[in-house]
Amino acid sequence: MEINVKEINTYSREMSVQVPWAELEEGFNKHAKKFSKKVNLPGFRPGKVPMKVLMKQFKPAMEADFVEDALNLYYLQALKEKDLLPVNKAEVEKVDFHHESDMSFTAKFEVEPKIILPKLRKRAFKVQKTNYIHDQEDIDHVINDMRRNHSTMETVETGAEEGNFILADLQKLDPSGVPIIGKKLEKQYLKVGGGVIKNENLDKLKGAKAEDKIRMHLTENEQGEKSEYEVSVINVEKEVLPEINEEFIKKVDPDATTEAELRANVETRIKDNYKHRSEEAFERQLSDALIEKVNPEFAPSMVESYLEHMVEDIKQSGQAGAEEVDEAKVRETYQSVAERNMKWFLVRKAVINENELEVSKEDVEAEIQKLLDRSPDHKKEIEKYYKKPSNRTRIEDDLMEKKILDYLRQFAKIKEVDVKTKDLRQQEAHTHD
Repeated sequence: MEINVKEINTYSREMSVQVPWAELEEGFNKHAKKFSKKVNLPGFRPGKVPMKVLMKQFKPAMEADFVEDALNLYYLQALKEKDLLPVNKAEVEKVDFHHESDMSFTAKFEVEPKIILPKLRKRAFKVQKTNYIHDQEDIDHVINDMRRNHSTMETVETGAEEGNFILADLQKLDPSGVPIIGKKLEKQYLKVGGGVIKNENLDKLKGAKAEDKIRMHLTENEQGEKSEYEVSVINVEKEVLPEINEEFIKKVDPDATTEAELRANVETRIKDNYKHRSEEAFERQLSDALIEKVNPEFAPSMVESYLEHMVEDIKQSGQAGAEEVDEAKVRETYQSVAERNMKWFLVRKAVINENELEVSKEDVEAEIQKLLDRSPDHKKEIEKYYKKPSNRTRIEDDLMEKKILDYLRQFAKIKEVDVKTKDLRQQEAHTHD
């Protein structure tokens, strides 16, 4: 078999294959016997038709039937011989075969491009690391969220005030004020002074009582389009937060017995969360810096495959019915994400190979043991979960990612920046407004 591989670019290959008749003959004869069993000719039993008779009457069909199987066989053999691993389905062209002649064909496909990493030196990357400086208001917010999670609701008889909740039916109206059939939302909670209920809507709902009917314009989508609704008030309620007492503390944090201990534990979790947030952003910058430095090419079919999986995941997740998923919109939304992740996949692979990084079975076991030590009460569940090979592979991937990022840190020029959480809260408030 003669094989010629032409490199079109870093990821495209054109492979020409020629198989001599001497290699094909045995396979063709076996195929002819199978073919003869499907033929019904007067005077011959199925499978007993002589080759000369078959060739005389069915030669083109026999050749086409043989080529269909032979192409795949010799295509795979050629790939193995040239140590090529396509990332997409090949486009086969220029197929030529006739009985007692050589067979030739051309296959065009894409492969993972080989990535050559540049020689890295210290301070090759400029990255920023954020130190978040929290305050007492962060702790207050968390504890208030805990209280809200254990709050109760009480009916308000005197009329709605800002901060109360209104349970109501919302009926959409057409421009002339007539109710639109099928456009009624029943038993919806509206917070007076929150979400869509502010400005003129806030004034309309203040003082509202059960059985009141109020008309207002509500924003319906991200574009800010508004429609008129009739709000039929069913009940007005206020949220009653529990006192921060021994019973409440025991309920929300079994490790605390006093408010001071509760606040200290909450503060520890806040610090850990911000530290994790900072580390994630820093590691993302590290990987992005290497991607930018290498700027690798990637096979378009690899990105296409990534997007296909993304579409399938969204369909199966139940976020929308399969028939409702706008595949073109999903692809457009995730195109840049797919391209970035594909670049990192290739660069990551090059770092692993060049530095001979590996994660041992002992590394995985040690990581699982850490999880067991942190959650001794869930020992059986954790052990059962990590008996599954795919779950152990996730740990292996995470540990490898850590090794890669630790390797990259030595080349980073790190600028540390302090950010007050007070400023973050102000930015979020401004965004919501």
